[in-house]
Amino acid sequence: MGTDQIMSAIFLVAVLALILPGFLSTNNKLKEFLSNLSIWTIIVLVIIVFIYLIK
Repeated sequence: MGTDQIMSAIFLVAVLALILPGFLSTNNKLKEFLSNLSIWTIIVLVIIVFIYLIK
């Protein structure tokens, strides 16, 4: 693993640590939580596919 990949992983974990508490507190119902989680999963997958196609 290169230094740039390690730094990217650290930044990703830091952003997750900042966002996750607010995300969990606003999604206190299971159905709402799963709905929002699925939306974010689709967004992340689209971004990953887009980046993969560019490279």
